[in-house]
Parts: sequence; C-alpha cells; structure tokens
Amino acid sequence: MEKVNRSILLVRRPKGMPKAEDFKLVTNSIPTIKEGELLIRSIYLSVDPYMRGRMRGIKTYVDPFQLNEVLTGGIVGEVIESKNLSYKEGEIVEGRLGWSDYSVSNGDNIRKVDPNLAPISTALGIVGMPGLTAYFGLLDIGKPKAEETVVVSGASGAVGMTVGQIAKIKGCRVIGIAGSEEKVNYLKNELGFDETINYKTENVLKSLKSACPNGVDIYFDNVGGEISDAVMRLINFYSRIVLCGQISSYNMEKSVESPRVQSQLIQRSALMKGFIVRDYADHFEEGYTQLGNWVKNGSLKYRESIVAGLENAPKAFIGLFEGENIGKQLVRIS
Repeated sequence: MEKVNRSILLVRRPKGMPKAEDFKLVTNSIPTIKEGELLIRSIYLSVDPYMRGRMRGIKTYVDPFQLNEVLTGGIVGEVIESKNLSYKEGEIVEGRLGWSDYSVSNGDNIRKVDPNLAPISTALGIVGMPGLTAYFGLLDIGKPKAEETVVVSGASGAVGMTVGQIAKIKGCRVIGIAGSEEKVNYLKNELGFDETINYKTENVLKSLKSACPNGVDIYFDNVGGEISDAVMRLINFYSRIVLCGQISSYNMEKSVESPRVQSQLIQRSALMKGFIVRDYADHFEEGYTQLGNWVKNGSLKYRESIVAGLENAPKAFIGLFEGENIGKQLVRIS
C-alpha cells in the first residue's frame, strides 16, 4: 500500500472552459478509520459533464463543490480495511467518493459490485449511473414503441450510446448525432444505429430530414443548443422529448437566446420532460439487473476511454468538453 494519499482539489471556479489551473493535486497521509467505517482504495474514477455545474458555486439539484476541498464523483474501489460488519476486505464497491487514492466511508454512500456480472469499470458506465440514466429516461419518459424513430444527440457518450442500443432492443429506428467520423462510424458499424449525423461536417437539419422521412417520435436530448433546435422542427404528433443534459451550454457564462418551443409542443401534442437519474432511486436495482443481463448476453455493447493516473483526472474532465472521449470517460488510478 502506498504511504501517501493524493487528492484533487478545486481551487478556482472555472470561467468558461475549465483549465488545468482550476485544480490542484495535494498529498496527505492515508486516513484512519473508526468503528463502522471502511477504507477504500480507488481503482477507477468517473468524470461526468454534470460536474461542471457543481463547479459554479450555485446550488441546483445537488450541492456545489467548495473551493479548496476534495472533488467528489463516482469511484470504483477495493475495501482494504473494514470496521463495518456489512463490508469485508477485498470486496469491490462503487459510490460517490473523493478524487483520492483512498477514501473513508461509513457504508451509506456505496454499493457492492459483483465482478462476475461485468468488468468492475462498468459500474461507473453502462451498469452504473450513465446506464441507469439511459434506461429510465428512455423507457419511462420516452416510452419507445416498435418502429418509432428515435433521435439521440451526444450519441457517442456513455448515456447516448446506451439509449440508442436500448431503443434498438425495443425495435425502434435510431439516428445518432455525434462529432467525428470515428464516432459516427462506431455508432453505425459497431452498435447498429440505423443512421448517424456528424454535426461538425453536415447540415444537421438537412441530414435529419433525410434520415427521418417520417419525423421524430422520441428525442433524447443530451446537448441542447442548435442541434436540439433542428430536431424540434421535425417532431411528430405525440412525440416525447427526454431532457437529459445540455452540454453545449455548460461552459457558457451567459445564456443564449434560443427558439421558443412551446408552440411546437402544443401543435404536436408533444411531451417534453427533464429528469435526473436519482428520481428513480427506488428502482435502481431493477436497472442494475437488467443492464447487467443485457451486457452479459451481448445485447448491450460499451466502450470506455481510459486515462491513467489520478494526476490526469482534470485533463480527462476537460477533455469531455473537447469531444475527446468515445463512450464512458474513466481515470484508472490503480
């Protein structure tokens, strides 16, 4: 076991795109545990777009990150010492923990991970929060029916590629929007999306009209902005718009005036609903089980972008907004 515990702090609130100077790597001693606690050695760390909102210092549905404190996020790790009867040394767990080599938990903020179900890294991806987000957002709000047309923006991310595959399982026609030829080729050739659009090289509205001759029944929105403005022009009667993320605006200091969609929703008797995954906390076990089974039987494929080293976590986080990742972005700590 290492003799020190490294951690990543937020030392400055980002202005626009986050920068390396907004973060700091510090070193302390390994924490000691009390009765009822356990010590966890981090193996994988998750970086997620929603974390950018927590860096603003404004409370939303979750408390903001505090300056000069350890950042927290999804961690998969190994229990290396336990004084908690519910956990044993050697078990693999996942939870909201610090961006550190080692973390202490009382057991309330973690869950056990079964290494036999799928690789443990998937507990932060397709069998974790992103997978649950795709599963509940599409199935509960989107309510897909066979032969419907589903459009997914941010389709090459961990949530988007899972949404598209679940839609295919449900018999839908799926169009994915992403930002590079590598990404759109992966979606179509490896994951079975019916059509793909590279928003960086194509006219999105024109390509959508060609790809969706019968309109759009479900739009799973991960990005917002001009891409969503284009999709909204093609929604069908009784369509469902699932608002999951707005990554195109996360680094903006001022909001941008966008087309007003209320009249389109009225004219098409359409539903638009936003959600956060913890809305479905009472049903997480159902989601974990179904996603795990789909991964195990090959119905769901996944891809991970992995950066090595805790010290490179800020770089991996910044890369999310530069489109560097395909699938789930992880940092391998140990």
